[in-house]
Amino acid sequence: MLVAWRYRKRENSFIQSFDPRAWVRFYLCCFVSTLSFWDVRFLLPFLAIAIFVLLTSGVKWHEIRRAFLFIVGFVFFFSLLTFLTGRGGSEVYKQEHLIREFRASFSILGWTPVLKVTVERAFYAVSQLVRYASIALMTILIPYSLNPAHYGITFKGLGLPDKFAYAMDLTMRFIPTFGRDFQLTMDAQRARGYELEKISGGLIAQIRKLGPIFVPVTIHAIISSEDIIDAMDLRAFGVGPRTWLDVLTYQTRDRVLTAVGVAILITSIVLAFMGLGKFWVPEALMGMF
Repeated sequence: MLVAWRYRKRENSFIQSFDPRAWVRFYLCCFVSTLSFWDVRFLLPFLAIAIFVLLTSGVKWHEIRRAFLFIVGFVFFFSLLTFLTGRGGSEVYKQEHLIREFRASFSILGWTPVLKVTVERAFYAVSQLVRYASIALMTILIPYSLNPAHYGITFKGLGLPDKFAYAMDLTMRFIPTFGRDFQLTMDAQRARGYELEKISGGLIAQIRKLGPIFVPVTIHAIISSEDIIDAMDLRAFGVGPRTWLDVLTYQTRDRVLTAVGVAILITSIVLAFMGLGKFWVPEALMGMF
């Protein structure tokens, strides 16, 4: 049986007060608009929108703590790595203004590690952090705020074919289902005396010893997919247009939210074509170094 993320209906939730189709459209517009800019001044409004949505979503901290820390930690680590290595920024800026250089006191095969702290690297890392944090904060709320019963009809309402909409439905449910099966298998093997905590050896040896966990989970996933395929075939899925049990109705606030998202997208595209929103560094800082 397929399971879903820990969704529940929340009172006074900004996201859940809208039709899921309107919210997904707004999210996609903000997503594309954010990717149109590198200027931190243009990116801060999107970060403000993401923080506002997060604080008004009604989702509790203990529900998203692990996912939030993982995603935000990954974004921060990726931005820090970009700052330390300078990779990626060379495509955005050509000249660097050095603040300070740190040179290691040792060499590796004749190569001496050097860390150059420049104005451009620092602002590029900040822009990257704001850019990806804006997207991540809104993305993390989708599985916790979108009713699993509306996955298929939401994607169908976005104009996608029935097959693609149902495929997206199954994809959204696969990860929590796989996680549940993995946890059940681990508990069952522990009940049989299999001590996961005492697994030792090299990487290959450890993977081999985890066979009693991976093999049952993989086989169960294959069998479950076959059951879903058989159930869809018995219901003649794909022969013609299908109907949905739930009906979503657009209201005035949903049209307003969609219009705001489209306006943001059009404005962002126009500004990008005008050459605005590119990577920016304060001239005052460049003049200091």
